[in-house]
Amino acid sequence: MCGIIGYLGYREAYPILINGLKKLEYRGYDSSGIAIFYKNGFFLCKTKGRVSELEKKIFSYKIKIKGTIGIGHTRWATHGIPDDINAHPHVSNSNELIMIHNGIIENYHKIKIFLLKNGFTFVSKTDTEVLVNLIEYIKKKNKLSLEESVRISLNEIVGAYSIAIVEKSNPETIIIAKLGSPLALGINEKEFFIASDPISFINYTNNTLYLKDGEMAILKKNKELDLRKIINNHKLNPIIKKLKINLKEIEKGEYKYFMLKEIYEQPKTILDTLRGRLLIPKGIICIDGIESNKDIFINAKSITILACGTSWHSGLIGEYLLEKLTRIPVEVEYASEFRYKNPILEKKDIIIVISQSGETADTLAALKLAKKKGAFVFGICNVVGSSIARNVDAGVYTHAGPEIGVASTKAFTAQIIILVLIALKIGKYRFTINNNFYQSFCKELGSISEKVNNTLKVYNSIKIIAKKYFNVNNFLYLGRGINFPVALEGALKLKEISYIHAEGYPAAEMKHGPIALIDENMPVVIIATKKGCYEKIIGNIQEIKARKGKIIAIVNEGDIQINTLADFTIKVPYIIEELSPLITVIPLQLLAYQIACIRGENVDQPRNLAKSVTVE
Repeated sequence: MCGIIGYLGYREAYPILINGLKKLEYRGYDSSGIAIFYKNGFFLCKTKGRVSELEKKIFSYKIKIKGTIGIGHTRWATHGIPDDINAHPHVSNSNELIMIHNGIIENYHKIKIFLLKNGFTFVSKTDTEVLVNLIEYIKKKNKLSLEESVRISLNEIVGAYSIAIVEKSNPETIIIAKLGSPLALGINEKEFFIASDPISFINYTNNTLYLKDGEMAILKKNKELDLRKIINNHKLNPIIKKLKINLKEIEKGEYKYFMLKEIYEQPKTILDTLRGRLLIPKGIICIDGIESNKDIFINAKSITILACGTSWHSGLIGEYLLEKLTRIPVEVEYASEFRYKNPILEKKDIIIVISQSGETADTLAALKLAKKKGAFVFGICNVVGSSIARNVDAGVYTHAGPEIGVASTKAFTAQIIILVLIALKIGKYRFTINNNFYQSFCKELGSISEKVNNTLKVYNSIKIIAKKYFNVNNFLYLGRGINFPVALEGALKLKEISYIHAEGYPAAEMKHGPIALIDENMPVVIIATKKGCYEKIIGNIQEIKARKGKIIAIVNEGDIQINTLADFTIKVPYIIEELSPLITVIPLQLLAYQIACIRGENVDQPRNLAKSVTVE
């Protein structure tokens, strides 16, 4: 959840660290800090608040910060409230070791008691301060090098981490290590860049090494990279990859917020996700991970989809698609709950895991459990080289590009596109769909990007609705069939960035409880496109109107009947029911965005949230 940055080389470290932290702020923004090292000393500054507050604090010192080695951190609080003291970097009791850390040390309390008994003191409430002092204890007691002390200490802890640590008396060395939390290393001649996400150093290098779980690296000035296994100190050969990121993708450009930019990128990201996979003239869908495991999918008895948050909602849409087109029973589980329920899995059971970042801790843990039990695990993720991508048996990347806004938008629609392609491909293999239906569906897919682009034209009409309802306390979102998960997603977006309580329900469930909430102050967003129980949706609207509820209806262009019933209608292009979530979700994303902006909220950095949930 936190953002780690580090630099060792010949350039001035301060601007690299500050600019890197700004790019990593989507990972955590309740506090931040940096340490810049020079011979036998260091400059350290940390503060509560965003990176801009750190810049102001450093500027107030009116000193020139010199040094070509440094580490920095932007925090999403786990242990200890967000304040100056709990902010990173953390310093050991002797003031000799300085460390930044992402993750959770589960046995930190036991270690802390041990260290207290051995004369150590603590100023923060963090598990990080415990770890840096454990390293110091082992180093002093056994008269070891820093790298050996780090290795031994990490073999003693339980939990997840990515760390970077520097010794004051030997500042030309940075030691980094990873278990369960992402950590990348950018490499140039005579310089190293350390980061939780390589977007923070892409301006300087695209030569990237992704540390694997249980690996540590010793970085020394003017020396070759030294990569080792933590458990046994075995030396490893680093595998360096060329990172392909367009710099424009990680800049806001003309947009005020990344979220709006990413909403408007969806026509392009949908095309990018289809490119090379859907050949409309030939009626061919190409997905290597499915084709090379054809027999597993043809003979599947069931499929389980594992995901969290927005990816879980795309998984629910995937359930509708897969069951309808392949006739394979599908279950969708929260990855965060899956491994705690002692799941029944057999060899070659199919598990599909979905994650934008490919680093979601709960999904990664569920994946590893499924593989341990012998299941076949197929991954859908957006980030090349991520932990999930490296651990699945097969998989497919969405091509949404970097998603910086914390509230996921373009990744969601890209995931749906992939699930549509998978369902069509397997359905064709299993002969559960006929060729006419298949060819017609492929043609509809070819038109979806243009229809999403047309849907974005509702921006101004949604602005009127947002101005009307931005100050209410509650929203209700209703949908039926494949659009029920879209109702869930719309409610989640509103909660995430505007802090208005919202709930998503199947429209038919309204009378089983939520109808009690409806009065003249309750706006109800209802997805009412022509396909999917249209007449029953009209009945639901009538029930809401009878109780003076306010109706915001998403309807197809040309709809007259609901237009006369609703307080507001949002008109979207017609598309077949199976693809309708790609259209109906767009107005809900824009509504959440508009309301949050009117309320004066920071859309890209909602409180208490971070983009990649890399801790449990």
